[in-house]
Amino acid sequence: MPRRRGRQYGEKPIYYHRNRNNEVADSVTQTDIITEILQQHQGLEGPLLPILHATQDRLGYIPDDAIPQIAEALNISVAEVHGVISFYHVFRTTPPAANVLQYCRAEACQSMGSQQLESLLTERFDIDPQHGGQTDTLTLEPVYCMGNCARPPSVRLNGKLHSRVTTETLDSLLAQLPDTAETKA
Repeated sequence: MPRRRGRQYGEKPIYYHRNRNNEVADSVTQTDIITEILQQHQGLEGPLLPILHATQDRLGYIPDDAIPQIAEALNISVAEVHGVISFYHVFRTTPPAANVLQYCRAEACQSMGSQQLESLLTERFDIDPQHGGQTDTLTLEPVYCMGNCARPPSVRLNGKLHSRVTTETLDSLLAQLPDTAETKA
């Protein structure tokens, strides 16, 4: 069976044909990209997860228009595809902002002060820390383990992992991002 070479750890996703709203320019382009992804994974056993990952890597999210196309190609129901997307927190169905901040909510990070980080995010961006949220410039995503339990608490900003993060460190990271410094409530 052919093996696909996916994105290597730490590499940023490739986004194609974006407009000002960070959306793919048109659905024809999306359809072509999804068709290409489906062809690349043709013949794989259990291809749904690799297809969903590849779609999100290429488009930045999994568009609603892509779900029926994927379901039809795999001969499964649209509900099954939706079920997998909603089960795995790594998949998003809306375009992310220009910056993505993932914050760890696992036990190791909680025991070392991640609640203070969540408080800062709640105060600054008026979000529910358990569900995340999005502003024009920043997508906030809770993650339930980053695999960095020896150096908690952890956050990942635009794909770069930061360890032993304090509220001061997080504030400094956020201040370096364009347009997020003024979003304080």
